[in-house]
Amino acid sequence: MKKVLAIATLILTVLISCKKATDTEPVQIEPKAPKDAELVEPAGDQCYASRQNGNIILISFNVNSHQEVNGKLSYNLTGKDKNEGTLVGNMKGDTLVGDYTFLSEGVSSVREVVFLQKDGALIEGYGDVVSTNDRVTFKDKSKLTFDAKNTLTRVDCKVE
Repeated sequence: MKKVLAIATLILTVLISCKKATDTEPVQIEPKAPKDAELVEPAGDQCYASRQNGNIILISFNVNSHQEVNGKLSYNLTGKDKNEGTLVGNMKGDTLVGDYTFLSEGVSSVREVVFLQKDGALIEGYGDVVSTNDRVTFKDKSKLTFDAKNTLTRVDCKVE
């Protein structure tokens, strides 16, 4: 008798739970229009130069819609060999962080560079560096010094 009662209770439980599932109405989910992605327009070619005390620093670069930077950088400093090369990096807010690959005295080198964009000019950052795997990088970018004497002003880009 206990078996029959247990089986009957089990069958009633299943039937009741099935009936409850069909009694509830399906939840309507309204599709929402996707949010518009924030598009950042490419900034185009940008050129900057510094000519102080016989030292010449030139930079030209392009920033694409993903804030990736590609360009050229050259240093012609008094008493040192001129070096020029490519600049590849990213814009992070108002700061350009990139790798400067250049030839100097016949040797290819890679050095991290950081420029702060401020008031239509670029200010180069300096700080302690470390050399690892033939690449020179800053120890701590949060401790960089952006001195106004290292300012490059915006100039017209020359067509090559």
